[in-house]
Amino acid sequence: MTNPSSNTQSNAQGSFGAMLQQARKTKQVSLEDAAAELFILKRHLQALENEDFAVLPQAAFARGFAINYAKFLGLDPVRIASSFDAAYPNELKSRSPSNIQSPLRPMGTLQRDTHNRIRFNPLLIIAVIGVIILAVFLFRMVSNASKENTEQPVSTGEDISAVEQAQGAAINTDATGVGASGSALNLGGDVSTAPATLDVKLTDAAVVSITDASGVSLISGSQSAGDYQLSGMPPFNVQIDNINNVSLMLNQKSVALNSYANGSQASFGLAP
Repeated sequence: MTNPSSNTQSNAQGSFGAMLQQARKTKQVSLEDAAAELFILKRHLQALENEDFAVLPQAAFARGFAINYAKFLGLDPVRIASSFDAAYPNELKSRSPSNIQSPLRPMGTLQRDTHNRIRFNPLLIIAVIGVIILAVFLFRMVSNASKENTEQPVSTGEDISAVEQAQGAAINTDATGVGASGSALNLGGDVSTAPATLDVKLTDAAVVSITDASGVSLISGSQSAGDYQLSGMPPFNVQIDNINNVSLMLNQKSVALNSYANGSQASFGLAP
């Protein structure tokens, strides 16, 4: 082992160890930080600064440590290597090549501790959370759409009988019994299930078809001029091909055929 007093004297004369130590202190770098950056054991860096060669591994490796340390501190690696070679004891140089039977000694390198250096990007975390929320939202939309497609439609309207359909929207109007809608009208009283009479007068031949609510055909086809008195259950389904040749009365009340006409033809429902 080298003499501490000789190390002190060598450092005072500007040896490589003193240069390394002075450069590290100037850069305000601790031995721990330097060891972590260079992957070299702290005790080996300390030995380089103190020129304690007995603590260092074999000469070739120790010289490499010195060169890397010099580069890290911004010193001239050639000058540090030359100073290291000059200061390295001869007895250690002669002993290192002959010590081939001894087991290998660790070089003193360290693996960087990456566990404590893991950094999480907050933007990446936010993006992942956003993707998860979007996926949940889309999944719920698809599920709701599937449920709506499988549900049976519910009818909200009331069933309408055949009689009510034929009657349509019966309203109470003026004495002529004519409504703007052309639907079956109430011609002077409430709709009744009692039989009603129809008086059909033809001034010339025309096609007239009248069916009552029970489906009985009261008159059908081409009719010659004349008077026809009919009776049946209202409402009536009336079809006339030429209203100019026909006049109609329901329970002795005149029906304005022009209100139902499309050209000269008329097709409508009629009830008292």
